[in-house]
Amino acid sequence: MFFLETAILLFIGAFLMTYLTIPKIIKVVEVKRLMDDPDHRSSHTSRTPTLGGIAFYYTLIFALFFIRGRDLYDEAMYIIPGLTILFIVGLKDDLVVISPGAKLIAQACALTFILINPSFTITSLNGFLNIYEIPYFIYLIIGGFMMLTIINSYNLIDGIDGLASIVGIVIMVIYTTIFYLVGEYFFALITITVNACLIAFFGFNISSDRKIFMGDTGSLIIGFIISILTLKFLALKPQSYSELPFLLENAPLIAISILIVPLFDTARVFTIRIANKKGPFSPDRNHVHHVLIDYWGLSHKQASFIIGCFNLLFVVLFIVLGSKAKNLGMVIMLVSVVVFLSYIFFKYNYNFTNLKQKILLKRKVKNIIGRKKESNRNGVDGGVKKNEKYKE
Repeated sequence: MFFLETAILLFIGAFLMTYLTIPKIIKVVEVKRLMDDPDHRSSHTSRTPTLGGIAFYYTLIFALFFIRGRDLYDEAMYIIPGLTILFIVGLKDDLVVISPGAKLIAQACALTFILINPSFTITSLNGFLNIYEIPYFIYLIIGGFMMLTIINSYNLIDGIDGLASIVGIVIMVIYTTIFYLVGEYFFALITITVNACLIAFFGFNISSDRKIFMGDTGSLIIGFIISILTLKFLALKPQSYSELPFLLENAPLIAISILIVPLFDTARVFTIRIANKKGPFSPDRNHVHHVLIDYWGLSHKQASFIIGCFNLLFVVLFIVLGSKAKNLGMVIMLVSVVVFLSYIFFKYNYNFTNLKQKILLKRKVKNIIGRKKESNRNGVDGGVKKNEKYKE
């Protein structure tokens, strides 16, 4: 009962802080002319305020202050330095673009604070692929790589209105349920705080007159929190999994299913860029959400909703399968789904030059059709007016 009251108060407080602060951020950004200018690969056509992630940062700092003491290993004090590093780096990248290498170094510094806390140490994979105990240095390598992958994967899906918010909300709902069931209330309260921030931000992100982007400031912070939650989930003690509706050995596959949207999209985009002899971090319009918009003609809201629903359904499917199936069967299932999705999205020609030409041609055809319809309407209207004049 005490947890429920705290959770409700924390959700309301975090929601109000984010909701009331974002209009102030929009006003400052507009006055100082710090808006995001659209370019050849942007999904928006007008200058839009960014820096929405500023509200996430200080809301999380306040939340960590109020829920401190519920963490057994003083995790809050280790999370705050990492959050601050990524906040500063994200803010600088939103204002003056910094190189991917500099961002990676900053991310590595931020996640070091998490890896050294004993609460997040993964000591065993509990039989996943027949692997049990793992050395500490292997944990540091796996944990560091996993956190870097999650942070950058989430950062990369922030490309259209509402997508990063919806995917983040789905992930937070799942982790809230998991940590509540296993009694890790500190982490459950963090997920509730982040969810409140994302829900409050979502309304502005899809708005037509008060739109704002979370920017790298926001996506790096949310990606960092997601990576922390994933690491903690995999570091849970074996007895904790007795409260969860899936087998202990399937935990790594459940984690992958929770993050399937950012992980699949990042792997796919990196593969395409390398195949086109470009750097993995070079910008383009090869993301899944760009395909849904450019090729399938969906709006930002429709594409975000479809991807969010897919993420949720995929997790539910794997939790159901994970309650009975051994991890070898789960791995086969996961590989099959990835191969199927790869076939669907790889059948298009994703060379950036060809893609740009196809988009321009599609727009020209639409403009020609629109002009023809307008001329036909004018012709009909003119004929009607002539007949009326003749009658007079």
